[in-house]
Amino acid sequence: QVQLVESGGGLVQPGGSLRLSCAASGFTFSLYVMAWYRQAPGKQRELVATITGGGSTNYADSVKGRFTISRDNAKNTVYLQMNSLKPEDTAVYYCKASIVTSDLVYWGQGTQVTVSS
Repeated sequence: QVQLVESGGGLVQPGGSLRLSCAASGFTFSLYVMAWYRQAPGKQRELVATITGGGSTNYADSVKGRFTISRDNAKNTVYLQMNSLKPEDTAVYYCKASIVTSDLVYWGQGTQVTVSS
């Protein structure tokens, strides 16, 4: 029932850009905080960016100024625009939905982003 379906990952050269999308269904999207996480080879999963239902955003220091998270509540979709990509951005990127009044957390399947020349 609940689904988070990601798209937009791929191979890009350093300095390039990618736009990730996460299409949500099966829950009241506008009430949830949405987030992007990533997990690089040999590393723990880390928080990249968050956005509230009202559009307030926060970013990890490592991506601040380069990445932009946004959402379209009418389309039940959250985006991650990634610019000036670096090899260290290479990771599997995951979409996450959460709400402060519940222990329920929903995760997408992950999409691979590879930054390499």
